[in-house]
Amino acid sequence: MARAYLKAMDQNLIPDVVGSTDHVSATGSGERALLPALLRGWRRRCPNCGGGPMMAGYLKIRQSCASCGEELHHHRAEDLPAWATILIVGHLLVSGLLTVEVNFAPPLWVHWAIWPALTLGLTMWLLPRVKGMTVALQWAKRLHGFGDRRPAIE
Repeated sequence: MARAYLKAMDQNLIPDVVGSTDHVSATGSGERALLPALLRGWRRRCPNCGGGPMMAGYLKIRQSCASCGEELHHHRAEDLPAWATILIVGHLLVSGLLTVEVNFAPPLWVHWAIWPALTLGLTMWLLPRVKGMTVALQWAKRLHGFGDRRPAIE
């Protein structure tokens, strides 16, 4: 059931019940909800509206959202997505490898057949999602140009 829900969310069949992620705080600076933005980033959708795709290719971020027009070119994801992906994949695969070795003790060729393929597949699947979450985090925290637009000083 969870997979069907996530698939429907990816296809935008389920409306975003969170609504707009902007709200004005008591200080007037305006905060953005972090969790909805991160979930939209995981789905590789615009962190603002969740409607338009965030990515133009495998890892290339669009200049702006096709749905709401939110500018996305400010992002500075750089090395964080790769670092986080390596950290996650490394922990998952090392614990899996040790569990399989201790419980089943398969021959070495089985390890050579399973673990490189799992490493590559998991890395390729996770990397764009982690990058989407990184851009969404920067958007939600108003980092690197995602803040309020201020008039130019003359």
